[in-house]
Amino acid sequence: MSRHRFKFVNNLKIRWKMTVVVLPLVLIPIFVVGTVVGWIAYRQAHLGITQTSMDDLDHLAEFTIDLLDSHNQQFQVYRADKKAATEQELSSLTNFAYGMVETQNRLYLSGEIDLASAKQAARSALKRVQVGETGYIYAMTSKGELTVHIAREGENVYDETDEDGRHFIRSMCKAATMTPPDKLLMIIYPWRNAELGDRVPRQKMVVYRYYEPWDWIIAAGGYLDETYENPAAEQQAFAKLKNRIKAKRVGQTGYIYCMDRKGTLTIHPEAEGENIYAAQDSNGTPFIEQMCKQREGWIRYPWQNPGESQPRPKIVRYLYYQPWDWIVAVGSYEDEFYRETNLIKGRILGSLGVISVMVGSLSVLMVFFAAKVLSDPIRHMTSVIRDIKRGQFHRQMEITSRDELGELAVTFNRMTSNLQRNRELEASLAQQGKMASLGILSSGVAHEINNPLGVILGYAGYLENKLPPEDPNYHFIHEIKRESKRCKKIVQDLLNYARTPKPEFAETDLNQLLEQIVSFAANHTDMHGVKIVRDFSDDLPVLALDGDQIRQVAINLILNAGAAMADGGQLTVRTCREEVDAVMTFTDTGSGIDEADLERIFEPFYTTKDRGTGLGLAITRQIIEQHHGSIQMTSRLNLGTTVTVRLPLVREEF
Repeated sequence: MSRHRFKFVNNLKIRWKMTVVVLPLVLIPIFVVGTVVGWIAYRQAHLGITQTSMDDLDHLAEFTIDLLDSHNQQFQVYRADKKAATEQELSSLTNFAYGMVETQNRLYLSGEIDLASAKQAARSALKRVQVGETGYIYAMTSKGELTVHIAREGENVYDETDEDGRHFIRSMCKAATMTPPDKLLMIIYPWRNAELGDRVPRQKMVVYRYYEPWDWIIAAGGYLDETYENPAAEQQAFAKLKNRIKAKRVGQTGYIYCMDRKGTLTIHPEAEGENIYAAQDSNGTPFIEQMCKQREGWIRYPWQNPGESQPRPKIVRYLYYQPWDWIVAVGSYEDEFYRETNLIKGRILGSLGVISVMVGSLSVLMVFFAAKVLSDPIRHMTSVIRDIKRGQFHRQMEITSRDELGELAVTFNRMTSNLQRNRELEASLAQQGKMASLGILSSGVAHEINNPLGVILGYAGYLENKLPPEDPNYHFIHEIKRESKRCKKIVQDLLNYARTPKPEFAETDLNQLLEQIVSFAANHTDMHGVKIVRDFSDDLPVLALDGDQIRQVAINLILNAGAAMADGGQLTVRTCREEVDAVMTFTDTGSGIDEADLERIFEPFYTTKDRGTGLGLAITRQIIEQHHGSIQMTSRLNLGTTVTVRLPLVREEF
């Protein structure tokens, strides 16, 4: 009977079916619940307003903390800038003093004055230079004996310690003697000069440089606070900050105030500077003492202002600002929270009638939206299944829920992942087969090549021993030995490609290494008609590299460029420094590489040459990756190719 009674529902669309079923379930509870909510709303308004007001107090406290921190950070940045300027000034003075000492030494070396006179003239000149208000230039030997000083000349201060107990003179002496003379060093240490009336230590910066001929460490030092402190500007900015905080009102009569841990008001609309640590509320509780001890939290206490008939409960949110050892407090009276309660009551009752009408309309829209939510995942699944059927195994179903449809999507994605993994496994097995073939081939090649290379090295060594170093042919014999050894290492690299040999790192000048490689490659038969342009940066530091492996990389890239310029052209070899990397680029004007080939150019056994093995660029990438670097190739047909190699300036241990 009921089946025939609701038979008309079966013929409706899914969205209308859901409307007929869901709409009564939505509207009837709304009318029932609306009556209950109207009664409960008034009771909850009190608690709701209280919580909202407490949230406002918390936000205002956080806002005040942010203002204090912003002010603090602003002056920290200002001081950091001044510190950098001070370091630059001290560096200039140190270089100036270094030049004065060099001048006196040159006079001594030319015979115009004796050594004692030269040193005395240098002492007199250095002691006349003043750094800031109390700073000065001094010099000492690597053993810590003061050779130039305005007050302690002749003393040995090697065991002197700063206010933290650190032997800073020892550190300066050791660092100066282990550093090239042309490099400036810097040290900052806490120092309290009793002769200047210092009661607390102050940060002192010293820039120094080692003059080896006289065993002098020449230093220029000064106190940082003499350069970057600007009390007037800081006081003016702090006054603006206080006015901004005091102008912020909390409710009708509440306000924000700050105090230190001893209860002294640092910011207050009326009682700034007073100590209220012993203040008590209307019940005699020392609430300020409690706030200072706990530093952070909430406190509620009764407080009666002059002219009021009885105490009123007051709520205070207080937070601790550690950089200044301050407590930031935001307070307001509870009765000011509830003035909105009566207004909210009328709004709630009026809103219930409007909501009942609106929800009925919105329910219809929500039902249609729900039908869309259910049908869209099904359409998406159908689309993904069709794509996978065409072989696109990378497609995945979107998981937007944890219901049955979501569980189906998870299971289906797991199945496609397994299929994709199987395909990758097949590709990996094929690659391992290639590597096994490479090992067999390399063993035979190594045997056939190493024997004649051994003979070449033997005769080259024999000729090298027979020729004096000044003989013009001695250099060529040396080159034969070096390149023959490199050939043996290349063969060994081919053998070890499958087991990834680790590079032997050593301190290497990359520019000097590339200069040797370019000079050698310029005479290669593949480079005839090719002009090589060198553009080496001067600011590259010494790098930790395997010189032979990087030489193999550079020669391989240069010869590849030469092969691409059979009719001649230009190859530019460039080095530069980019943040944390040293960068080599090889740019040719050759025939270029097709975009489709670029995607596979670094794969083993893949080559665009008629007689290539497809291992050159694969080994090149392997070497660069072992150096924790990266290699990238860009090319345009008939315009040329650029290969960019990035090597880290500082090698990290993995």
